[in-house]
Amino acid sequence: MSGLAVEARGLEKRFGAVVALRGVDLALPRGSALAVLGPNGAGKSTLLKILAGLTAPSHGTVRMYGRDGHSGSPRKARAWVGYVGHATLLYPELTARENLIFAARLYGVKDPGDRADHLLEEEGLTEFSSRRAGAYSRGMSQRLAIARALVHDPELVLLDEPFTGLDHRSTGRLGERLRGLRDEGRSLVLITHDLRQASELADAALFMARGRVVHRSGQAGELTAAALESTYVEIADRPGPGPRGDAT
Repeated sequence: MSGLAVEARGLEKRFGAVVALRGVDLALPRGSALAVLGPNGAGKSTLLKILAGLTAPSHGTVRMYGRDGHSGSPRKARAWVGYVGHATLLYPELTARENLIFAARLYGVKDPGDRADHLLEEEGLTEFSSRRAGAYSRGMSQRLAIARALVHDPELVLLDEPFTGLDHRSTGRLGERLRGLRDEGRSLVLITHDLRQASELADAALFMARGRVVHRSGQAGELTAAALESTYVEIADRPGPGPRGDAT
């Protein structure tokens, strides 16, 4: 099996006349964490959805663990991936446990109830397992969404702005949880505006603007919160290439 969890080459994505991605390349070694940074409208969420198999690129290729992630066996590729997007993908009228059992059955997980109970315990939600997901706080919903993303034991976890809307305590707890996933040997791709969490979680950072990769940071000195902020500000201040149709 390939030493890379994900390898993307020449990714482009168009929505009619609107261009969301323009020739994006990335390579993520197995067991490592990548932070994807950049201003709103840079194409970060579109990139993550392509990696998750939720949308196909207009051009370019994605390989996961040495296999094509879009043609051939996309269902197999999605089985390697856990995705946490802006929407939690939770059913608000179902309890936390029912949500996890439902997701486990979709993935063909053996003993869905046992898997749900194990994940609820890992996320510290056991005592709230019979509460409707719609009654959860933002922090609890995010923990349940991560449990749902892990229900089929994926090797790659993709997270789109997981810290948004969390208070300080919930942010710290989520950061610890993601570090635990990384320490277990899972590969992570994390979109975030929280540069401190990015510096603590990531082995490398990729900066995007206007659908392109404009900078890569991979050395230890480049991954401090101060260094990431300096690069972020520099990129945000760069002039654009001129009129264009960009996606958010």
